[in-house]
Amino acid sequence: MQSGHRRIRSFRHLTTETLPELTPIVTLFSGGLDSSYLLLRLKNAGFRDIHALSVNLGEDETSAEKQQIADELGVRLHIVNGREIFADEFVRSAIISQAVYLGIHPVSSTLSRPLIARFATELAQRLGAAALLHTANRSQNTLRRLNGALELLGFDGAYGSPYDLDPVDREVKIQELKQAGLAQMSERVVSGDSNLWCREFESGILEDPEQHAVPEHMFRWSARQPGAAEDDIEVRFERGTPVAIDGVRMPMVELIDELNRRVGAFGLGRYSGLEHLGGGEKVLEIREMPAAWLLLRSYRHLESAVHSAETIREKMHLEQLWVREALEGRWFGELRLCTQAFMDSCARLVSGSIRWRLTPGGAETRSFEADKPVYLRDREAWERDSVQTEISALADA
Repeated sequence: MQSGHRRIRSFRHLTTETLPELTPIVTLFSGGLDSSYLLLRLKNAGFRDIHALSVNLGEDETSAEKQQIADELGVRLHIVNGREIFADEFVRSAIISQAVYLGIHPVSSTLSRPLIARFATELAQRLGAAALLHTANRSQNTLRRLNGALELLGFDGAYGSPYDLDPVDREVKIQELKQAGLAQMSERVVSGDSNLWCREFESGILEDPEQHAVPEHMFRWSARQPGAAEDDIEVRFERGTPVAIDGVRMPMVELIDELNRRVGAFGLGRYSGLEHLGGGEKVLEIREMPAAWLLLRSYRHLESAVHSAETIREKMHLEQLWVREALEGRWFGELRLCTQAFMDSCARLVSGSIRWRLTPGGAETRSFEADKPVYLRDREAWERDSVQTEISALADA
């Protein structure tokens, strides 16, 4: 491939004249419409050594569904379990950094894309792949997040998305996949992105910000459960990491799953908002994140119980810097990593528990309990003691 075509931006770049026919090609594969169609196009273009990588971060699509598509198209499927790494490293970093886009919604694909890129780079390098492809288009922020991560990770082959400069109509993709034996793709009415932290919907029937009523059946975690009158939940953190619910210690993957279920049962954790593209245009995003809803609030309460107001003010400024760098595809960049070091330093003091009372559509805190608090538990006693201390100091002077 010519050096000027190192970045794949069009299906015109995917030919056996520009890429070695027998050299492996790695594609990111979600099991959705776009990634399935890319596999079909590669197969039809004459490539024979195609590897589809699926990183399991707790998404909706099952491994069996993905394997069926891969078998139908004659490609090798690689499934990697990244759930624990995603929770322990990426989601934890988001919690302690209060990673909320402009105060509107917690970030999600901002966290998953760099991890997926890391796994993809490792596979591509192991296989000696000529190209590493994904399917983001220019109306998706994933485009610059994946490209940015792949660049910073130093992948030395061709990489990018052919949809960047070569969009394909949704109906065309559905029809061609149907002709290839994948008629189930016609059931996709929106684009979705899911992991253990978030379920997100966009495009399709949710294109227009001025008219975006979401069909209730699309919500799973935050579907209000009949008979859910109230629930008391206590979350414990140690050095910034959520480690237990109601006194029961559990890995973060299990903890997030339980909170998605228990918090979501009260209809909590739904977000809608506009997010900017690379050129400044805004697109609509809808998501449900019940565990994030509770954990981010709990963490803010607990850090306010152990840090000074000035520390938190400065941290709030750096939080949006962290979000910007991660969102723009610079997760592995110097500035995001330096900002993360500050967040990690602050997190070392954040140990304790927050107790909540959940009711349909609402939640109230019941207890803040920090291991090393700076809060007062008896104001009157503190006033008496502080006055007496100051009087004694004045007398001694």
